[in-house]
Amino acid sequence: MTLDKRASGILLHPTSLPSPYGVGDFGPGAYDFLEFLSSSRQSYWQMLPLTPTDVGSGSSPYSGSSAFAGNALLISPELLAKDGLLSAKEIRPPGYFRQGRVDYEAAGEYKTRILEKAFERFRGKKKSTGYRRFCADEAHWLEDFSLFAALKIHFRGLPWSEWPRSLRDRHPAALNKWKKRLRERIEMEKFLQYCFARQYFSLKNRCNKRGVGIIGDLPIYVSFDSADVWSHPEFFKLDEEKNPLAVAGVPPDYFSRTGQLWGNPIYRWKRLRENGYGWWLMRMGHSFKLYDLVRIDHFRGFAGYWEVRAGKKTAMEGRWKKGPGADFFRHLLQHFPRLPIIAEDLGVITPDVRDLIRRFGLPGMKVLQFAFGSDMVKSAYIPHNYTEQSVVYTGTHDNNTVRGWFENEASAATRKRFFSYLGREISGREVNWVMIGLAMMSIARLSVFPVQDILGLGEKARMNFPGRSGGNWQWRLKPGQLKGNVIRKLTAMTEIYGRARSGE
Repeated sequence: MTLDKRASGILLHPTSLPSPYGVGDFGPGAYDFLEFLSSSRQSYWQMLPLTPTDVGSGSSPYSGSSAFAGNALLISPELLAKDGLLSAKEIRPPGYFRQGRVDYEAAGEYKTRILEKAFERFRGKKKSTGYRRFCADEAHWLEDFSLFAALKIHFRGLPWSEWPRSLRDRHPAALNKWKKRLRERIEMEKFLQYCFARQYFSLKNRCNKRGVGIIGDLPIYVSFDSADVWSHPEFFKLDEEKNPLAVAGVPPDYFSRTGQLWGNPIYRWKRLRENGYGWWLMRMGHSFKLYDLVRIDHFRGFAGYWEVRAGKKTAMEGRWKKGPGADFFRHLLQHFPRLPIIAEDLGVITPDVRDLIRRFGLPGMKVLQFAFGSDMVKSAYIPHNYTEQSVVYTGTHDNNTVRGWFENEASAATRKRFFSYLGREISGREVNWVMIGLAMMSIARLSVFPVQDILGLGEKARMNFPGRSGGNWQWRLKPGQLKGNVIRKLTAMTEIYGRARSGE
């Protein structure tokens, strides 16, 4: 799918779907949401990264332990039961999960137990051709990840840099020894990835048949404590003890007065270039297979990135360094016929970033919540300054909800400019549909709305507070929230502004 016509879509991460198991997954709740997208004539479902999360890292989908693996929490018990790997009794919801919020720790403990039962049944069966093919096709990342995951469990969550030196430094004899010792757990990790892929692609295929594309999210950086950095330390700025020499972040911005210190290790772009960007080519190929469009988070890092020496307390003491630029994207085009990429170009955007986006014809992002500052008339985020090659959002996962922004963040001066732009004053009860309308009627080729804004929810429904360590990523849709009136209103707006899928 390409952005060659007007379209709209909804942002909802699968963990936010309704389910009786403490966290959303690829089961019935996902198919119900697809029905909502289809009946309201939406063209896209946007998700956050689907990689494995960790409670110790706040369960952030942007702190995954692999750039390739899937999050086992998203595996549906109901679908495993349909495959005969679990019984109806075994998947009976325990009753202690509440709707509306994700309980990552309790959900993880529960799903681990039933996934282990499913694995025991799977082990007792003859391995299917599909499973063997999956393991062979994905071996380039699956072998390292499954060993990494097994070792993390064995060493009780210790970072790989604190494992025995022979494992930390990947001595072949040590790797072979531990592959034999942890054979059963490694096999289970492969089984989990197989289940994830099988359920995800079944959902994606159903979406595509209904005319709905999937927009995925690819963070430019990977976590230090990940299978990727452990497997390929030569591509990251690490010292002799395999600790980061420098880490990623951004300077002071809209979200933080001291900047954001993410802590991800910095790439050795020269070494990656000498390798023909092989690891990145595999990563992008994997993403293009998973998704119809790929939003690259912090796209500006390809032009220039903010590097902070390891050990600094804030990101204020960093400096800009030059990224791989056009050379990287020329390599991509040598391997892929097109680049179905959305460039996340928010924050500090310099001419070299804009040039990179223009040169390769990539759509950038517009966020309406940023449009009504003192520079409103000339703002890149105000609708009259958009170009067609844009994707407009009322807000992203990092923003407040539109209603929360209007009621709790927008100053009196901001609201005054907002009203002036609209030509009338409005209330918090209607601000969500007004903002959706502004995005829908704009020239931007694609408009995307967090489901919280479709529902007109306030600040309590916010997905993430950048810079806050806890309480993020927990919001969930409740069963039946997407009712008839919401569907009718969204459908009518989608149709009148020329964004409805054709053929219906």
